[in-house]
Parts: sequence; structure tokens; C-alpha cells
Amino acid sequence: MPDSNDAPVTLAGVARIAGVGRAAVSNWRRRHVSFPMPVGGTDTSPQFSLAEIERWLYAHGKIERIGLRERLWPHYEALGDRAVMGAALAEAGRRLLAATGADQAAPEHFLLPDEAARVMNETVDVARYEGERETFTFLLTRWLEAHVRQVATTPAPLARLMADVALAVRAEEDQGADGGITVLDPACGVGGLLLAAGEGMAERSADADPGTTALIGTELDSVLAALAEVRLGFAAAEGGGGVVRIKAGDSLRADPNDSVRADVVLCNPPFNARDWGHEELATDPRWVYGLPPRTEPELAWIEHALARLAPGGVAVLLLPPAVASRRAGRRIRGALLRTGTLQGVVALPAGAAQPHSVSLQLWILRMPVSEGSATSGECLFLLDAATSHGATRGAQGIDWPQLTSRVLDAVRAYDWSGERKAAGKQLSEGSVTVPVVDLLNEQTDLTPARHVPETAVEAQAKLHESWGRLGGLLDEVRDHSQSLAAIDLSAGSEALSTITVSDLHRAHALKLQQGQTLPGELLHGDALPDGAVPALSVPDLVLGGQPGGWLARAEVVRGASTGSFTVAEPGDVVVAGVERAYRVWVQEDTHLVLGPQLYALRPDPEVLDPWFLAGCLRASANARQAGSHTSSSARIDVRKLQVLQLTLVEQRPYARAFRQLLALEESLRSVASVGEALVRSLGDGLAAGKLRSLRP
Repeated sequence: MPDSNDAPVTLAGVARIAGVGRAAVSNWRRRHVSFPMPVGGTDTSPQFSLAEIERWLYAHGKIERIGLRERLWPHYEALGDRAVMGAALAEAGRRLLAATGADQAAPEHFLLPDEAARVMNETVDVARYEGERETFTFLLTRWLEAHVRQVATTPAPLARLMADVALAVRAEEDQGADGGITVLDPACGVGGLLLAAGEGMAERSADADPGTTALIGTELDSVLAALAEVRLGFAAAEGGGGVVRIKAGDSLRADPNDSVRADVVLCNPPFNARDWGHEELATDPRWVYGLPPRTEPELAWIEHALARLAPGGVAVLLLPPAVASRRAGRRIRGALLRTGTLQGVVALPAGAAQPHSVSLQLWILRMPVSEGSATSGECLFLLDAATSHGATRGAQGIDWPQLTSRVLDAVRAYDWSGERKAAGKQLSEGSVTVPVVDLLNEQTDLTPARHVPETAVEAQAKLHESWGRLGGLLDEVRDHSQSLAAIDLSAGSEALSTITVSDLHRAHALKLQQGQTLPGELLHGDALPDGAVPALSVPDLVLGGQPGGWLARAEVVRGASTGSFTVAEPGDVVVAGVERAYRVWVQEDTHLVLGPQLYALRPDPEVLDPWFLAGCLRASANARQAGSHTSSSARIDVRKLQVLQLTLVEQRPYARAFRQLLALEESLRSVASVGEALVRSLGDGLAAGKLRSLRP
């Protein structure tokens, strides 16, 4: 049974124990004076005594019983450190797995602090009543949820899809006589992909000897490696056997599994890990298709996976979409195509995995069956599943059964043997084969959406959506126009006094900060991942107005504290101090790292309304008067910009008008963009002879 010592529990923990939402717990705190007082934490994240919470919930009929596993988890949370929590769980898992009689490797064990050792022992005690695997799985799930930003995992439906794709592509005649195969994940994390592969093989080979299957993984983080070993060990024990071998190590720099030749390689490599060993691995024999550029770590993982494949083996990797089109990787993509090693690219809907904001891709690769032979390099299989119905609204909107069925149906319909490939043929909805020769150009762009023809149904659905969006935007324009049309500008002929930004800064009415040069070694240019902070430069404004890069949140926090980064916060007014890209806006929702010639003005809310300030600063005459022309550029001296001198009460109506004016401007800009795309799409369809009917 668990130790009786108390442990702190958060509001989220109370909600889990009671089986309600966090809002309900907050409501209990407000309504019941008897609700326990916090014993730690902060005002925004208080912690409570688990024993007091348990007594209160019982007394008020909120629960009937707290499960032993639920009572155990706060003791893990009390350990604080992620690695210590994980190590305690891994050690407990090893002891629980040993209790089932399963064979285990003998890895180095963790030296745990006394408190962590006590929690580990409590876990073993609880498992006697709650079940060994059930207890470990419950705690592992909680641990992953608590550290979701630090420990990236492949969602279970996606992991199973990747495993099923690999098993479907792999030719039946290449399997061993006993039906067993070896699966390798060189960046296995807590073993999600290997677990999915084991489940997939068990379903496909019910009559095969499970002892011949091997699940092998490598993980840089020793705690994750230990957790993966236990997790897979439980699965193998329940499945009747099989080999599980997980080693801690750096797959790219010093692979502990370098002698493995796997039938299947599954991998979700670290996202945008620039420090992957480019310089020290320059002469590595794995780079058969060329030395991966420093900025292309994903290509290094691709070549590593190929180096670990047995003849006829299949690799499926989850990659960001930029890998298919970045100029730096064009040469290696071309080599993969010419040799026929790269056989397919599948675009997934945004939200399938981290980073959730982009449409990730599955790359399907295959080694020749025998020495000297080659896989067919005639054409490439492309599937654009990013627009699957019900799969276009992020992670919560993905219909995984439908998406899985669509991908697997297309994969199974394709002849992967290479004997009957038909180049340039559309196989099914959203999939096509493209001749390799057509892809070997200056871009070698393998993005499926660029090559898969849009179906008539998809085109009509997109057209219908565009008309709906245009109608909504026109309604917005009409609403803004009606409000702004009521403004009377004839009142008062005397000019109001103004004050400069410099004077406001000196009077502490606002804080003026200038953007700084962004370090190239820390700046990333790919899609913004969860938790990162976007970075904006003047060239970004010139090219389209969107941030062109991002920085890791930890780097931004560190840089802001030392003064090496300028970060605009929500509510700040951002000004671009160059005439060619002069813009002023109120930063909303997110933080933003500013580059040179960009300024953050943080108004004192007791003195200045940010929308009033932005409206005054963006006046064209104001910018002209503050201009500072040189022989090579025209800059705006932000300190010289003028602001009307009004009280905060007098600023309010101006602020509302400025805000509506900016909203109208944004709506008009969107109308132009959507309208242009709609006219182009409709015109192209008509020119292609796709007219079905035209209502009078």
C-alpha cells in the first residue's frame, strides 16, 4: 500500500481525482469556505494537501473512492524534476516486469534519491493490487502528459499508421521463413513506434513464432530509453515473447546499434535539431547519397535509416514538409530519386503530430533486395492526404479511422515491386505516380500537393468554401463601414497639441525598446513548433508581413533576461522604422522577437491606450515628418513620431475608431486576397472545360 505521508496536489490533480473539469474545482473553492487552503505553489498554480483534499471530497460527496494509482501520482509530482520522476518510474517498471517472469536485459540502473526510492517502492506495492502493467502504463501516461512540451511522442494512431504502411510496402517474399522481422527505431523515445510495430506484426502473423521478432531502439535520453524498454517488455510478455533491446546512445554520433540490419526502420526524428554532428561526421560512410547540409538534419536521419536497413528493407520516417522542398537538400533528394531508394511521400493533415501547425509527411524508402540490384527508379508514389475530409482542422478534427483507411488503401493499391509501375498515372483520389525525370529539376520539389491533381469534388468544395469566406468578409466590411461612416470629422478647427514618443518615454508614459540582430545559430526557419516564439525582421515585412523564423522559448527567456533579445508582448505597439516597410500595429495574442529597425512601445495603461497610440503613429504625415533620409535608405526616427496630447478618457473614442479602422483595413486586404484566388480558381476551372451548369 502507498506510504501514508502526504503529498501536494494541484488543481488539475484535484480535478482528475474527482473526475471533473478544472473549472468545477475552481467553483468549489469560491463557493465552499471549507475547501482546503493551499499549502504551497503560487497564486496562479496553488498546491493542496492530498490528505486534506481527499477528506474534503469524501465529506462533500464528490467521490466514493480514490484509486491507489491516482493517490500515488501526486507523490511522483512532488519529486519535481522530470528526470528523477522518470527514473523512479523506470526502476519501478523494471521490478514490476521482473515480477511477471519476463526476461530482461541488464542495463545500468539509476541511482535514485531517497524520496524517489521511496516512491518507487510504493509503486511496486500498489501494483500488487492494481496490476503490474496497468500501474506502469497509468503512471507513464501521466508523466508524459505532465511533460508534453519536453518529451515529444508520436500519437498512437499515427504510430500504427506508420507501422502498417511499412508492413504493407514490404514484399511478402522478403519475410523470413518463420515470419518474424526486425524493427529498428533510431530515435525511439518511449517506444511508441516500436510498440505499434509489434502490435501490427502480431495481428498480421498470428501463426508466426513471436520469438523471432525483434524490436530494437536507440534513444539519446537514458531515462526515456529505460521507460521504452519496460513498456515494450510488458507488451512482449503479454504477446508471448519476442526480443526487446533498447540502448541509450546517440544514433548519429555513436550508434550503439550500428551492427543492426533491420527489415523495417520507423523513425520520428528530433525536430530541427541543428547540432547533430555535421562537422565531426563529414566523412561518415553512411552518407552514400551525399553529405547532409548542417541545416538539413532530417536528411542525416534518412541516410542513417537507410544504412541500418537489410536488403529489401523498408523505412518510414515522419518529416516536416520543408524537407521535400528546401534548396539545400535538393542534391540528396535527387540522389534518392535516381537510385529509386525514395519510393513514396505521403502528406498528412496538420495536427497529426508535433509541430501541430504544419502538414507533416511520411517518407517511404526501400533498399535493393540484393547486392548490385536497384529498386525501380522510374517514378515516385505521391499521396496528398492533407485535405482528407474531416482532417483539416488540426489534431482534434482528424478522423483517424478515415485517414488511416485512405492512406492504407492507396498504399496497398500501388505495386511496390517495381515491375508494373505506371509513371504519371493517377492511382486513386489524392494519389499519383510521377516520373522521376519530371522531378529532377532545379527544385526537385517532392511536396505531394504540387503534383497530385485536385479532384473535382475537392475543387468544388474549395470553391464553395471560398465563396462562403468572401461573403463573410464582405459582411465584415459592411459592418465596419457603417460604424466608421458615422464619424464626424468637422468638429473643432484648432490644432491639438502633440508630444513626441521620445518625450513620452522620458515621462515614463511608455517604454521604448529597439529590436536587435537575431543570432543565426539560434534562429530557425521552418514551421513554428508548439511553444516556440516567432521572430520578425524588416525583410519579413517587405516579403509578406509574416515572421520568417522562430526561436526556442528557453533561448528567448534567457535572452530577454540578459537584454540580448527585444520581445514584444501582447498589448505592445510595434513600429517598423523604415519607410519602405513602415507599419504600426498592436501586438495581440503572442510574444514576438524583434529584429533590427523594429521597435516595441509598451504604454502605461494608466496613461496611454495602445490602440490610440498605434492610430496616431501610423498617420502618413507623421511618418514623413519623422523620416531621416540618407543616400541608401529612408528611415523613420521613431522617437520623433507625434502623439496627440489627450487624457485617457479622451483617448477612448479615438482608440475605438482607430481599432475599427484597422479592422476595416484588414478586412479589405483579406477581401482582395480571397477574391483574387477565387477569380483565378474559377477562371482556371472554366478554361479547363469543367462547367457543369450555370444558373440564370
